[in-house]
Amino acid sequence: MSALPPETTPLYNHPLPALEAWLLHLGASRRPSDPCLWDLHRPCWSASIELEVEDLKVSWQADGQECVRQFPYGLSRADVEAAILAGP
Repeated sequence: MSALPPETTPLYNHPLPALEAWLLHLGASRRPSDPCLWDLHRPCWSASIELEVEDLKVSWQADGQECVRQFPYGLSRADVEAAILAGP
């Protein structure tokens, strides 16, 4: 596992292996068809996480509804993690 920078560090200061290690730590799994797409499943919702050029895109699915948010890489890892895990 790649060492993670402090949680207050903006995502843009994380090397790609650290971002991947962080997503694995959250319980996400990489889609074999596209290394930029990750899936995260929780009891009440699931999410697709996409590493885009300008931001991190999260699409939650719960109760037949979809909620999409984009988080700039300038946000701290802690803030993005809290938003992802809060769910839709």
